[in-house]
Amino acid sequence: MTINCKGTLVDLSTPKVMGILNVTPDSFYDGGNFQDLNSITKQVEKMVKEGADFIDVGGYSSKPGAKEVSESEELQRVIHVIASLKNTFGDDINLSIDTFRSKVAYESVQAGAALVNDISAGKLDRNMFESVGKLRVPYVGMHMQGTPQTMQLHPSYENILFELKLFFAQKKMEAFKAGIHDFIVDPGFGFGKTLHHNYEILSGLDLFESLNCPVLIGVSRKSMIQKVLNIKASAALNGTTALHSFALTKGVQLLRVHDVKEAVETCKLFNQMSASES
Repeated sequence: MTINCKGTLVDLSTPKVMGILNVTPDSFYDGGNFQDLNSITKQVEKMVKEGADFIDVGGYSSKPGAKEVSESEELQRVIHVIASLKNTFGDDINLSIDTFRSKVAYESVQAGAALVNDISAGKLDRNMFESVGKLRVPYVGMHMQGTPQTMQLHPSYENILFELKLFFAQKKMEAFKAGIHDFIVDPGFGFGKTLHHNYEILSGLDLFESLNCPVLIGVSRKSMIQKVLNIKASAALNGTTALHSFALTKGVQLLRVHDVKEAVETCKLFNQMSASES
């Protein structure tokens, strides 16, 4: 299984790592850490050296209860960053834009991004699928119940795995009709889900294999780890690695992470284990 990132074929037969770059003041773990080009460039250089396959640039915090950010402010936060990183690193990195707005996605791809990562799977911007289809880049569609402002108020499902699988089957069809041929599934851990929902999805990740789409997960340092272990995000790296290891055994192809080195090592060990079994 491969995805086409502006002419570069990325082979997903072995799992890949997406490093998180939040250029926001209020993201739940690293908000405010990367606000100038010097600190941003150093962080990306570090992630590239550690083996990141993608760098995911986000200018809108989607943590529960996050404040609304205008489209113009989001554009101001991300476009110059993407252009600068592309100019500095060239083809050494694949940049991703983390946005639910079609204009931000379009401008970001024009500036150098090669993948669009949308937390709403097109639900928050009806023009998203059409725009990405014209851009001809891979698209990550994530499941979210509600919005970042409301998603954790009363999340409820009859059968969460069945509902998510149906959701993604429908979204994949919509995406294909819009010209998106590389559709990536993200079940959206923590986005309109209780703690029980999150672990039910984690245990059933292999059920998404029948969609014939790559699966990306984002569990890095999230509350689903913090709550079980009674720790803060700063202490949740070990728990993150444990969940990554389990997810890889369930067929996940992409890990979206804050800590690239540890995720890359996890993937290497998983690959070695898989090779030994075959």
